This record gives sequence, C-alpha cells and structure tokens, in this order.
Amino acid sequence: MAWRKAWADPKYRVKTIVATILLLIILMSFPIFFSFIERREGIQFNDRLLRIIPPIDVSGLTFILIWSMNLFICFRSAQNPDMFIVMLSSLVILCISRMITITLIPLNPPIGLIPLKDPISSLFYGGSEVFITKDLFYSGHTSTQFLIFLCLTKRNDKIIAFIATIIVGMLVLIQHVHYTIDVLAAFVFTYVVYLLGKKVADL
Repeated sequence: MAWRKAWADPKYRVKTIVATILLLIILMSFPIFFSFIERREGIQFNDRLLRIIPPIDVSGLTFILIWSMNLFICFRSAQNPDMFIVMLSSLVILCISRMITITLIPLNPPIGLIPLKDPISSLFYGGSEVFITKDLFYSGHTSTQFLIFLCLTKRNDKIIAFIATIIVGMLVLIQHVHYTIDVLAAFVFTYVVYLLGKKVADL
C-alpha cells in the first residue's frame, strides 16, 4: 500500500526515474573515469597510523560486510518508499561528490596497499580483474556504509549499520586501501550528502 500510494504521486515517480537514470549514467561512466584516475600521478601521504599497522588482506570480511549491508538496505527500502528515494538520491549525490573530490585531490595509494578483492564492485570499474587503487579521497567503502546508517530508521538497524561502518573503516585501513584522512572525511562528506539527498527527496 505504501508503494502504491508513493508511486501514485507524480513528483515521486519523476524523482525516482530521474535519480535511477542518473545513477545508471554515473555507473556506466566509472570505467572511463577510474581508468583516467589510475593513470595520473598524485601525492603520497606520510600516514602515521598506517605506518604502525602492518597491511593484512581482509578482502573477504570487507566484502561480506559491505554486501550484507547493501542487501539489508535494499530489503528495508523495499518496505519503505520514503527511505528508498532518500537513499537513491543520496547515492547519486555521493557518487558525484566522490568523483569531484577524487579529481581535485590526486593521491597515490598508501605504502603497502593490498588490492581489495571485490568481484561485484570490480564489475563497475571495468571488469573482475580490474583493481582501482587511486579512488582515495574520500573513502567510498566507509561513506556508503555510513549513508546506509543515516538512511535507516529503526534503532536496532542503525546500531547494526553503525557498527558495520566502523568495522569497514578499520578494515580498509588495515589493508592500507585508504589513508586515515580518507576514512575520517567520509563521515563529514556523507552527512552533508545525506542532508542534500533528503532535500532532493523533499522529505
């Protein structure tokens, strides 16, 4: 009934269709964009925290956590059209903002980086054997998980999502996939993205 009522609203339909088309266009542009990013040179930070953390491959745990939470937000969004449009709108803005920050702040990967093996995400980057290492500022893994936390409404759901966000942020540091600043900045940028997403959704 909630979806039938929401879809009967022309404004909701238009926003959903436009946001979906924009997201598809962005995803299709990823291989070209990240191919360019990988070819350019950038700055390499002297990250004091990473210097004391020996790099360990935790791809399996990171993959399970990320995609479990992605499936979880899809399940919750299917039950709540308001949550769906906020998440969808915010995700579009998140992708655009990351493309802007990654372009404006060229970084070389941290010392000791171990490529994160994620066969699903790799498909959007150009293939299952493609590893992107310079999509650094700000962390997409952390920001996506934090966005899920912000969009969820039930208390227990938010607790689970927040714990998952913190763990994912720690895991990408353990694997030296990101600098510390990438992970910390993700929380700030994502909160702004969420506020903009809510404004676009008009909720």
